[in-house]
Amino acid sequence: MLTLKEELGAAHGLKADGSPFIIAEMSGNHNASLQRALEIVDAAAATGAHALKIQTFTADSMTLDLDEGEFSIRDPKSLWAGRRLYDLYEEAKTPAEWHKPIFDRAREKGILCFSTPFSEDAVELLESLNAPCYKIASFEAVDLPLIKAVASTGKPMIISTGMATVVEIAEAVEAAMSAGCTNLTLLKCTSSYPASPENTNLLTIPQIKATFGCNVGLSDHTLGIGVSVAAIALGASVIEKHFIIDRSEGGVDSAFSLEPGEFTSLVDETERAYQALGRIHFGGTASEQAGRKKRRSLYIGEDLKAGDILTPSSLRRIRPGSGLAPKYYEMLLGRRVGRNVSRGTPMSWDLLEGEDS
Repeated sequence: MLTLKEELGAAHGLKADGSPFIIAEMSGNHNASLQRALEIVDAAAATGAHALKIQTFTADSMTLDLDEGEFSIRDPKSLWAGRRLYDLYEEAKTPAEWHKPIFDRAREKGILCFSTPFSEDAVELLESLNAPCYKIASFEAVDLPLIKAVASTGKPMIISTGMATVVEIAEAVEAAMSAGCTNLTLLKCTSSYPASPENTNLLTIPQIKATFGCNVGLSDHTLGIGVSVAAIALGASVIEKHFIIDRSEGGVDSAFSLEPGEFTSLVDETERAYQALGRIHFGGTASEQAGRKKRRSLYIGEDLKAGDILTPSSLRRIRPGSGLAPKYYEMLLGRRVGRNVSRGTPMSWDLLEGEDS
């Protein structure tokens, strides 16, 4: 299966290889301002991100307009403690009428734009805008009807797997593939905000790939970029991080979002990590060959006359590397030289008594 970047590359001007596909997630960081949303598009494009992702929902498509019970956030540790779910989604939504301006701005800036739909109506809206691919959020990974609706578009899909068991992931993969998806990426995700590195469990990434035969990546809610860079070494081909212009302005996801300078570092360092993977290789690369001269080898350390014995003071293990390898040191001690030899001569077999010169 082609990576997402390879799948989208030819049609959208991306480098069509296995290097990381980096997604800047706007989420609700527009703070209910279309102008701010457009500025986020501009800023994301300037970082070198390959795609900007938004979210397509209404409060009514997410929950019920109720106060009691689980319709309000009671966890005092939550970033949104005390908030009603309905009010939170109303604040964070990206209105339908904003979608076209955002998509158009992204095209002007040369960055892909797509979305996470949370309902079939959202899929219809995004199809009208020719979205190049789709993302299913972790909390919707169990919404198999929604997954099937997205898969039926035939577009590449990304599914976050936060909280999902192996069985639930298998059900989501089966739903997507059976409904028409031919390019699927599963993202390892820890659905806490922010997430800690200790709870990220990146070693799950290669296991997901081996189990489901899909592309893999990371939806990263930790602070900083270190976790994302590490994910590349474990086979991640997609990285998604929340993006904001200025954390100090606040926003529903501001606490775990990267600012432009940080996101530029994410793009650069994940690309560098990918390049460093290379292939399994021993024995020195072409660029290292000149360095062989700097290795230790055996040299004559004193002026010697024919018949003199090689001793620790007259046979030295030093740099540079033009003499015999140090592994012959013990073998050569006590042997006699067959001719006069000047200090600084690289040791060679033909210097020995009884050897052809």
